[in-house]
Formats: sequence, C-alpha cells, structure tokens
Amino acid sequence: MPLKPQIEHPEAQNRRVGFAVVGLGKLSVEELLPAARTSEHAYVAALVTSEPDKGEAFALALGLTPDDVYTYEEFGRLRERSDVEAVYIVLPNSMHREYALRAAEAGKHVLCEKPLGVNVADAQAIVDGCAQAGVQLMTAYRCQYTPEHWAARQAVQEGRLGKVKLLDSIHVQVEDDPEVWRLRLGLAGGGPLPDVGIYSLNTVRFVLGQEPEWVFAAQHRPQDDPRFTEVEESVSFMLGFGGGVIANCLTSYGALKTSTLRVLGEEGSLLMDPAFPYQGVKLTIEDEAGRFEPSFGSHDQFAREFDHFAQRVRSGQTPWTPGEEGVQDHIIMDAIYQSARSGQVVQLKKVEGQDVFRGIPPEVPGQE
Repeated sequence: MPLKPQIEHPEAQNRRVGFAVVGLGKLSVEELLPAARTSEHAYVAALVTSEPDKGEAFALALGLTPDDVYTYEEFGRLRERSDVEAVYIVLPNSMHREYALRAAEAGKHVLCEKPLGVNVADAQAIVDGCAQAGVQLMTAYRCQYTPEHWAARQAVQEGRLGKVKLLDSIHVQVEDDPEVWRLRLGLAGGGPLPDVGIYSLNTVRFVLGQEPEWVFAAQHRPQDDPRFTEVEESVSFMLGFGGGVIANCLTSYGALKTSTLRVLGEEGSLLMDPAFPYQGVKLTIEDEAGRFEPSFGSHDQFAREFDHFAQRVRSGQTPWTPGEEGVQDHIIMDAIYQSARSGQVVQLKKVEGQDVFRGIPPEVPGQE
C-alpha cells in the first residue's frame, strides 16, 4: 500500500513527538506508517527492522535516510537520538517485554501493541519497568479512541438504553497459515483470545466502564488440524458484572471474519456491526425515539492513537489506556483459560469504581 503524501501539520516538527516504529510487518506498513503521516502531534523519526533493505525503502518514502533505519541488534543506539522520544512496538507478543524494557531503559516512552505481553508477569514487568524509568506507557487499544465506540459507551453510561442487562460480542476470523507466529504458543501466549478475542473483552469493559466479577469459559482445539497443535481454535467466554449484567463473547480462528458488539437494555439497544475493523465501523442505536445511525466522518484510528499518546507525553498525564489496562486484560484472560480447562466459574478480585485502570480521556470528535 503506497504511503499518502505528507500533509501540512499545525505543529512544527520539532514540537511533535518523534517515534521509532519497531517492526515492519503488515500492520506497520499498511496502517501505522500511513497514519503517522496524517498525525497532528506525532511523526516517524526512525524504523527498527530485521530487513534493512525494506526499512530503507520505507525510510525513503517517509523522507528519512538510511541512517534512520536500525536493526534489532542496533536498537540500543536509539538512546543517542534525542528526536526519538517514543517507540511504537509492533512485534510478536513474546517480544513486547524485552523491547519495552529496553526502550524504557533508554529513556523512551512506550506505545505497545496489544496484548501487552504473553502473560500477567510480562505485562506487569513492562508497567514496573516504565514506571521505574519515568517514561509513559500506553497499550494500543485503538477501539478506545474511535468516536463510534465512544458514542456506544456514552449511550450506555448516560442511560439511553435504560438499565443494561446483557451484552454479546463476536470476533472471529480464519487463520489459514499453519506457520504464522500467532499459532505458536510461545510467541503469542494463546490462540484467538489474546489476538482478536481481546477486542471483545476490552471493549465490553470499556463500554461499561466496569470490571467483571467472574468468568466462565469453554475452548476447542481440533485434534486433526496442523494449525492448532499448540493453541486453541475457538473460545466462548462469559463475563459477569455487578448488578447482574452478563456479557457473552465468542472468538475463533476458524470462522469467516465477523466482528460485532450488541448491548441490550430495558429501554433500548445498540449494535456495532462491524465493530472492530480499521475502517467502516457502524453503530446503530434503537430506543423509544426510534432507530438512529450516527455518522462521524472519516478518521484514522491509528492516527488518533499516535496523537493521544503524543499529547500525554507532552503533558506528562497518564494516557487513557496505560499499561495497567493491559495488565487487567491479561488477568481476565488467564481466568478465562483457567475456567476453560476446569469447566468451573472463576471468581475475579472485585474492583470497585469506574474506569479504575484508565487515565485521562482522549479528545473525541462529535457526530456530524
């Protein structure tokens, strides 16, 4: 995908936050690098990759030089780059901890793709390491930065649907390459749950602003499919919240791509279908006044992530989805796997309050 032409930015480049993008896989190439070119508060100052030739080609397209491209062995040299204030880690899950801690030790702020690690220990180590180094840490939960998801959250929390009773969410896709790293337990930490199922888990928590009190789950791994020798194919999990609210979620690597979120209340309901794509999220709200489909115009989810984190770096305030938000999802995912293995409900530590693991909210544009 060709990069978009550079746009004029309202901030001088020396005031925007320079990022090193660590990893040049599909997400970086097709989404992050183009998004950074439309960001108002951030820009890409360096690239880190195992393929220097590929890195130099993208550096040229970004107006950078070969000197702005680093191998993983050269990662430590970013310490010398005063223009690189932050890194965006886009690597297999098992590598997040190493490179987040190396970045923090070099004094760089850390924006890390979800999940934060492969387990709770990884995620907590990243949180602790960034805190000790005095750098900002944000988990890249892009769906907490879109106007559509914020409108769904607002409808729920302002009572437009009445008292919420039930939620359901589906996020499935076909993973047909048996060699992909996402199917290796040591690299991914699990199958579809930490990759695509986490969107359902995290978005349900975000929309309600509350934490579940218990989980109940089941999983399936086919015995004759070479793709699933290490990880599950499908997971079904139920989350129980205070006041009797129940959320039911499905995730799989074996079904045609589908992503939905539904919230059912006493006086209305909402549906996001599709709920989690990079573009084209659609929200429909039904209440006593009728059916409404809000429109928010075009926006780039990843540019919004870049901008929010850059603004928090400049202000010194905690980003909306800090590392603690990522740790909490790992705690719940561990409980989901425990329940799936045991066939029993797993109780979670009760968390009182609203948005306990989140920071300062992002700026979200209103509907058109």
